Formats: sequence, C-alpha cells, structure tokens
Amino acid sequence: MENLSLKLHPGNWNRNSKQRYLVNRLRYASRYTRHDAGFSLLELIAVVLMIGILGAIAAPGWLAFVNRQRVNKANDAVIAALQEAQREAKKKKLSYSVSFTTDITTKVTQIAIHPKGSTPNSFWRDLGGDLGIQPGQVLLGTNLSEVNTVSSLTYASSFNSSAPQTITFDYMGILAPKTNNNAPDTGLKVVLAVPQGNNSASNVKRCVIVDTLIGGMRTAKDSQCN
Repeated sequence: MENLSLKLHPGNWNRNSKQRYLVNRLRYASRYTRHDAGFSLLELIAVVLMIGILGAIAAPGWLAFVNRQRVNKANDAVIAALQEAQREAKKKKLSYSVSFTTDITTKVTQIAIHPKGSTPNSFWRDLGGDLGIQPGQVLLGTNLSEVNTVSSLTYASSFNSSAPQTITFDYMGILAPKTNNNAPDTGLKVVLAVPQGNNSASNVKRCVIVDTLIGGMRTAKDSQCN
C-alpha cells in the first residue's frame, strides 16, 4: 500500500504543476491583452492633429492640380471642335464655323459647330459637359469681335449675332474671309482659364491659337494666352 501511494504521488504532482503553469500563462496573456488593447486618448489626438496638418499642406496643391486638369480637358475639347469644323468644311465643300458663348446667369460655357450662314442656336453644346466640368469651374474667353477678327481678349461673353465670337473655315479648311470680305486675321485665340472672383481669370490658362491663314493651330498656356 505504501508503495502504491509512492507511485501515484508523482503523477498528482505533475498534474498540479501543469494546472499552475496554465493559470500563470492565462494571467500573463490577460495582462498583455489589456495593455495592448487600444490607443490612449493622447495617441488618438496626436494622430488626428497629424492628419489635419498633412491635409492642410496637401489640399492647395491638390486643388491646383485638379484645376489644371479641368482647363487642359476643356482646351482639348476646343481644339477638337476646331479640327472637326475644318474636316467638315473640306469634306462637304462648305464653309464651317465654330462659335463660343457663356451664359452669364448659369455660367455654362458652350460651343457650336455649324455651317457658315446658319445661326448656332440649334448647335450649342456644353463645353466639357461630358468631361465632368461643372458650370463656373472653367472660364471661357476669346479675342474675337467678329468672324475671324482679332480684338481684345474678353471672358464670359454671351453670343452676339452682330459681333459673333466665331472662327470660320472655308471649303478648303483654311480661314475664311471676314464678314466684310477682308482677309482674315491670324492669332485668333480661344482661352480657358481657372476663374477667380468677379468672372476674372487667374494666371492658370490654356488656349488654342489659330496663327496661320491656312488654319494652322497651336496650343499655349498661362502668360502666352494673354
């Protein structure tokens, strides 16, 4: 009997040791979990402040980038319209025009590709509407006071049939004569600008310039568009 108790005692001791070991592990894990369960209030405040500072630094640069992208897209739409009018003129052997306007009330900028002699009323389409450009986000200007006639640069002007902001190509795709049959001017500009207060243009500009009699075009930006 005494020998039996001696044989059982080591097994009991091993079980007790294992139980104590497991209890200690659980206590340690519980303390560790509580210690690393989350952030302190001070840490959260520091993170929020860092996000705010980084946002304040990045926001102006991001806004400037978005504005440049808008005028780039609108400028691409203008040159595409002028090239389309040239193609239609040569294809149909008719003079074709591109006219520009801005609704003063809604600030919607519009463009029309139409045969010469027809009014653009049924041809107007929003400039950049299919590009996600909203009214007032891009300012449209031209240096046109009449068909193929250079004048001073003005922005946000509504269409006037007696003094249209219009560029016209003849049946060969070159600049057509003015309304009075004089030779057309060169240096015809269509300007897209990032707006600032009171319908004035900022220094961020893109433009298309028709600078040869045969209808050659080039693009420019910023001070080159003044």
